[in-house]
Amino acid sequence: MAKTKSKKSKKDPKTPAKKETKKKRSWSLFCLKWIFILGIWAGIGLGFILAWYAQDLPNIAKTASFERQPAIIIKASNGIEIARYGELKGTTVSIDQMPPYLIKAVMAIEDRRFYDHPGLDLLGIARAMAVNISKGRFAQGGSTITQQLAKNLFLTHDRTIKRKIQEAMLAIWLEHELSKDEILSAYLNRVYLGAGVYGVEAASKVYFEKDVRNINLQEAAILAGLLKAPSRYSPAHNPKLAQERAKVVLAAMVDAGYITEQEKNKPFSALPTPKQKPQGTNSYRYFADWVVDGLPDLVGTPDMDLIVETTMDPDLQKSAEAALIKALIENGETMTVKQGAILSLQADGAVVAMIGGRNYQQSQFNRVTQAVRSPGSSFKPFLYLTALEQGMTPDAPILDAPIEEGEYRPKNYADKYFGNVTLETALGASMNTAAVRLMQQTGVGPVREKARKLGIISDLEHDLSLALGSSGVSVLEMGLAYAAIANGGYRVYPYGIKRITNAEGRVLYQRKPIKSRYRVADAYAVADLQKMMRTVVEQGTGRRAKIQGLEIAGKTGTSQDSRDAWFIGFTDALVMAVWLGNDDNSPMNGVTGGNLPASIWREIMAPNYNRFEAINFGTPPELRNQDSSFSNLIGSLLGGGQERQNKRQGGDFSNLND
Repeated sequence: MAKTKSKKSKKDPKTPAKKETKKKRSWSLFCLKWIFILGIWAGIGLGFILAWYAQDLPNIAKTASFERQPAIIIKASNGIEIARYGELKGTTVSIDQMPPYLIKAVMAIEDRRFYDHPGLDLLGIARAMAVNISKGRFAQGGSTITQQLAKNLFLTHDRTIKRKIQEAMLAIWLEHELSKDEILSAYLNRVYLGAGVYGVEAASKVYFEKDVRNINLQEAAILAGLLKAPSRYSPAHNPKLAQERAKVVLAAMVDAGYITEQEKNKPFSALPTPKQKPQGTNSYRYFADWVVDGLPDLVGTPDMDLIVETTMDPDLQKSAEAALIKALIENGETMTVKQGAILSLQADGAVVAMIGGRNYQQSQFNRVTQAVRSPGSSFKPFLYLTALEQGMTPDAPILDAPIEEGEYRPKNYADKYFGNVTLETALGASMNTAAVRLMQQTGVGPVREKARKLGIISDLEHDLSLALGSSGVSVLEMGLAYAAIANGGYRVYPYGIKRITNAEGRVLYQRKPIKSRYRVADAYAVADLQKMMRTVVEQGTGRRAKIQGLEIAGKTGTSQDSRDAWFIGFTDALVMAVWLGNDDNSPMNGVTGGNLPASIWREIMAPNYNRFEAINFGTPPELRNQDSSFSNLIGSLLGGGQERQNKRQGGDFSNLND
């Protein structure tokens, strides 16, 4: 008996363990079964998705073109050719004709595992996702060189899931059909590298005046650095940024083990100035370069000759160029002013003239789009618009007197102060202390936000000095912001391309009329501001821009020590911004926005204003008379046509703080 009990007691502990083991085994089999089933369905789903997106893939064998180097012809609004790109493009070069460090520079910054992955780099994608998640924004991409080639060869630049899946499929196909060297060669011979050139051979000739086989390590790094942003890092437009980007490439090459620290730290040699055709100052090229830099966003990398029809008005362009050159020749030495920039656009954002500098042959740096300069008092309309939207009126009082509290104590020109004045008078006479007091009432934040909505994208200081235009902006930004004021308070975006066709006439891009617009300012407040800005030209600091019989609204601006001088004005048909200054930011001698810039503005506008039709798409009917005349609008109607009195103090304000 005792023996029997002993055996039973030995078996009892094992029975629950066996049951537990069976349960675990059963659960594991159950999980494996459903994982297998779900895997099958996931595979079927993935196959269906791939098949769906593959059905409209281009016929790769027929559409692929690895050697084509297209010409780009830029035409003005009247059809004349103003620029042609492609004459300096070199022949296609193979990998073995390129310097080894160029290949390594491109791989180091774009795709280090190019020779190891099958077209898709899963590690690179995972790393990019991790960086993007950690930074909370899209900071890195995971596309391989093969994927970029697939996109450039066959696809649009739309950021959609469909396009990314098709890009991945085409990348794998390319890896199957071509060798790694063939893929890399096709990519480097087709990629856009700024200034209207495609491929490393063409870029080498344009930027360094030599064949690509003869470039040095630093020049190779500059070319590789262009891949991220061809316009921004162009050595022709911005040599300093180009070299800074090249240093990033060289550091990546060291990190990848391609070069040594000593090679990376070798000083950069001077970059040659690209030679241009002898066509006077060749001012058309500033506009043409700007247009060509935007082509990839519209049609991708072209594999055919393109004809680009633009908004440029050649007569206005010639007038602007002539007026600027004349002013600089006659006054440059005595007033120590060497450079200038002019932008003219219509109220819908169509750029009709662009002078990016005194002479394109001497400097391709576009001071309209690339320079960031202090706008001075030409920034004040954004402040006054904010005040008007907050409930003030043009007749509201503001004190113009020395500021004796706080750390910031601006002064008026020549220490002249006029006590209590109206907002309209303060803007017309460009009174600084009145503007700062107004900023104290509106708050800095609302003014910054209003400037943003109107089109200012540069960084703006968050302090009272912003009232006097202390933060640097571009001429293009100021032109767009004033266009929004001119059109009744609607945001506009700049454009220069109307249509793109190939050599056979097939339309690749056609700009469509905008059906709806985004209002960024109250219509009544804008109408008040337009009236106040008309006073600037009629009786204030902008009187030199006045044209008999034409109603003009505008504002002058002069930065500290006359380092920048602006006049920006508009009629019912055109907005035009004129800037003068020096590239080294040195002071000018007696140049203010109210003298030379205003005079240049008048000389350009007087013979051209009546050739353009008014655009009044933004003004409500109750603020617009029957003939839709913007100039009549700002002169007569506010609050259902109620006439307002102009309460102005005596004195000559024409050169107070302009």
